[in-house]
Amino acid sequence: MTVEPSFTEAETAAMQRALEAALEGPRGANPLVGAALLDAQGRILHVGRHLGAGTPHAEADVLTQARAAGTDLLDTTIVVTLEPCDHTGRTGPCSQAILEAGIPRAIFAVEDTQAGAGGAMRLRAAGVQVRSGLLAEQSRALNCRWDRAGRENRPFVTAKIAQSLDGRIAAADGTSQWITGERARRHGHALRARVDAIAVGTGTALADDPRLSARRDDGTPAASQPLRVVIGHRDVPAQAAVRGHDDRFLQLRTHDPREALRQLRARGIEHLLLEGGAELISAFLDAEAVDQLLVYQAPLVLGGGRPSVELPGRTSLSQALGFAPDPADGGPLRMLGEDVLWQLQPLEPSGAAAASTEAAALEDGGG
Repeated sequence: MTVEPSFTEAETAAMQRALEAALEGPRGANPLVGAALLDAQGRILHVGRHLGAGTPHAEADVLTQARAAGTDLLDTTIVVTLEPCDHTGRTGPCSQAILEAGIPRAIFAVEDTQAGAGGAMRLRAAGVQVRSGLLAEQSRALNCRWDRAGRENRPFVTAKIAQSLDGRIAAADGTSQWITGERARRHGHALRARVDAIAVGTGTALADDPRLSARRDDGTPAASQPLRVVIGHRDVPAQAAVRGHDDRFLQLRTHDPREALRQLRARGIEHLLLEGGAELISAFLDAEAVDQLLVYQAPLVLGGGRPSVELPGRTSLSQALGFAPDPADGGPLRMLGEDVLWQLQPLEPSGAAAASTEAAALEDGGG
């Protein structure tokens, strides 16, 4: 193990454990964050992680474990992959929780560049010994797309494709339900339940008449329902299922992905799920506005029909969009019944390819 200057081998090992724990969380509106608690001898006492919006932050998870175990916190070090937040959202500030716990030392990998920034300053002002920069590149790689979405002031975007082995989302006669099986559809509904909004294009809304609701395994509505969005100029009929019987429907009359994202962010949307069709997802991919790509692939060869993605302006291999396997939230490749789910993140020409490789290495204990 390579130990960075000014950090001990025990502190480096603790940060590595925290980075590994962070990968257990889902991609979305919140960054992936892990934390570990060290005693004065450098032993790892507890490891925590953030498992998505509405769940305890990694620091809170560690502190809850410590209190349940009766751990003495007065001579410990908390090690976190991201600067402890200093704002109140669904949970309170992690900086305040650390102070109330009486932890005298804190190490974090990188500063929070979004709404939660300022935790390190609060901790230092209260007398906590704070250091930063440990395994910083690995931590940046972990959340490079979340950070980019924040810098661009837009929602984090997940694109979901259900296709055949030959990349078709519908057969030549237009039939498309169901290309993937029940387990893949259940996984998709669980995803719907944790995003802020789901979008389809007007073509999909008119052809398929989707409800865009989130349902439990038994078919009943999930407790959390996303905003249902249709993007495009054509009118959505009054009787369309997507309109529902509430105020959770929105039509954005634009074909510009960036304009759609601007309008959604202005409404407080932080995580957008694109469900189709091919034109909408292709437009967002071509605009390089997709942060996570989920491809559900069924063991079928249709031989014709509608392709899942069409990018006519990209005519050579040098113009191809590159993606890397994403080790977060269950791993980059898994079986859902007879179907395969690929979880991918885009490579960015500015060096995110190397960053994604570093993030993937965390799954094997690298870094």
